[in-house]
Amino acid sequence: MRVIVLGATSAIAEATARLYAAEGAELLLVARHGGRLAAIAGDLRLRGAARVGTATSDLAEIGDVVAAFAGFVETLGGVDHVLLAYGILGDQKSGEQDTTLAAASLKVNFTSAAAWTLVAAGALERQGHGSLVVLGSVAGDRGRRANFIYGAAKSGLATLVEGIAHRFANTGPRAVIVKPGPVITPMTEGFASRKGVMWATPETVAVTVRRAADRGGPVVYAPWFWRWIMLVIRFLPTPIFNRLDI
Repeated sequence: MRVIVLGATSAIAEATARLYAAEGAELLLVARHGGRLAAIAGDLRLRGAARVGTATSDLAEIGDVVAAFAGFVETLGGVDHVLLAYGILGDQKSGEQDTTLAAASLKVNFTSAAAWTLVAAGALERQGHGSLVVLGSVAGDRGRRANFIYGAAKSGLATLVEGIAHRFANTGPRAVIVKPGPVITPMTEGFASRKGVMWATPETVAVTVRRAADRGGPVVYAPWFWRWIMLVIRFLPTPIFNRLDI
């Protein structure tokens, strides 16, 4: 199993990489911070990975993604699974007032992520096999005052991946968007409370992500109960929805 992890320093990506390592997979970790990548790579080798390579790259800075992704595949000697797991939450209130900040959030969470997703999908389609798993969010299921800039990006990314999954239908490769609810990660450190059944750990979400690469989809919620929570939220009548502080 050869796995490319885009955004490998995210907590969910690291937890998922550990599952792959335990299976003896070969991994290429891509992210901005070389020192953190090296530490994660060392840990994955101890956990059983057959081989772990790293590539330091700011994935949000869109350059020649076609050449860059081809280089990742060449370095790994091929690819079976691709996991795209990077993103930023951003500050909703600041983004509402400053379009530069809003644009930066959209660039990270959608524009750049969409470019890597399309390139990875093309590579898997040409070889006729493999899995593409992209981390989305339940925030993309319905626009809410608390996080609609972030949610808009994740909504667009989900639509993109669903379309790729439709394109892949009955052809060999597969594409899945995994939508976690709130997760206890560095991204959510500013939240007042991160306790209770609604909050998941990276390890819990990682199990769902790893499973999604092999089966299920094209839309998977993590944990599973968020599918039903978001179904209710999506279909709430607007007058009722507008009274909710969510």
